[in-house]
Amino acid sequence: MSEDPIQTSAPRTASYEADPAEVHRVLLLYSGGLDTSVMLKWIQDEYSAEVVCLTVNLGQPGEDYAVIEGKALQLGAVECHVLDAREEFAREYVTPAIKANALYGAYPLFTALGRPLIAKLAVEHARKTGCDTIAHGCTGKGNDQVRIEATVATLAPELKVIAPVRSWQLGREEELAYAREHGIPVKSSQGTESEAPYSIDDNLWGRSSEGRWIEDLDHAPEDDVFQLVTPPERAPDEAEVVQVEFERGVPVGLNGERLGLVELIERTAEIGARHGVGIVDHIEDRIVGLKVRDIYEVPAAAILLPAHWELERLVSTIHQNQFKGGLERQWAYLVYAGLWWEPLRSDLDAYMDSVNEHVSGTVGIKLFKGHARVVTRSAPGAVYDASLASFAASGGLFPQSASPGFIELWSLQSRMAWRLHNE
Repeated sequence: MSEDPIQTSAPRTASYEADPAEVHRVLLLYSGGLDTSVMLKWIQDEYSAEVVCLTVNLGQPGEDYAVIEGKALQLGAVECHVLDAREEFAREYVTPAIKANALYGAYPLFTALGRPLIAKLAVEHARKTGCDTIAHGCTGKGNDQVRIEATVATLAPELKVIAPVRSWQLGREEELAYAREHGIPVKSSQGTESEAPYSIDDNLWGRSSEGRWIEDLDHAPEDDVFQLVTPPERAPDEAEVVQVEFERGVPVGLNGERLGLVELIERTAEIGARHGVGIVDHIEDRIVGLKVRDIYEVPAAAILLPAHWELERLVSTIHQNQFKGGLERQWAYLVYAGLWWEPLRSDLDAYMDSVNEHVSGTVGIKLFKGHARVVTRSAPGAVYDASLASFAASGGLFPQSASPGFIELWSLQSRMAWRLHNE
């Protein structure tokens, strides 16, 4: 047998990192992919520990959870739990993000929303199954390690954490070699072991791809990366308008049909993906100090967020709209940076909820070859009166004859300052 390519020598630098001598039963966040499958075997050998696997369904398309569970047990897991958390994810994580119009840079948050929920569920199941340690497959170059470990350290300081991929510092080829040597079945995105796949993360709210040519900034996107959204040039030649209904800031209906939130997001994603909507080619400033290129596919968010934003602006005053934008950026940064449990986020949620009490109505979004554009708006609480907006409006709430006096007072300080500085 060849020499084992996986070596670990990194010293512990945090109080929650596991001492190998104290690791006896590990809760592994298991996806069934290359990293976590190698980890499952490696943890048993390295720590002589029992491994309990937890797989969380947040709406990842195309997953066969029975196959994932069977693979975990085949590789030696003493238990494997598959948990459908889509409803909780949509209600407790995606909904606040919609109310906060959550964008980090140019893209909607989605991985950052899922990680604290996954880590919270890991804590709950680690306690239920008598585990002393939680293991995850994050690398040392990403933000997910922060989101998961910060959650565990916050909610369960008695539990320890191991992150084998971070310790291995291996590339895809070394992991594949380990998998072949230990009989771990692996299938890449190209169907063969020798071709390293993209690094994919997805859930109900979006999908990200990293690796291979994506790391080359001069390389234009190749079509094989788009597994969710139709490339816009191949989208239908006929535009489609979708009507999204909101109640108190939460989407509740699509094209006149009232739907549960999970089904509404799934249907919206399907329609948007068909029209090439939701592709984001983005340079991301990670909190670990790196700039990284990612390709995102976010068809549901690319429709629902602009619809919500437009409706919110319609029912809110200019002062609410200007003030809320700064709070939205703060909310998005806290979540992106792995601080879901920061009290300030809950404080911001309270404000978002208050503003969204009045965000009810319907918005029409026109979809065509990668573009999503608001075309209609209707809201009972709109701070808008068509008669006042008319150029012919006079008298009543908006007497045009009062404008000259307003202008004189409105510009008073600016006129005085200009004269003092320039005369």
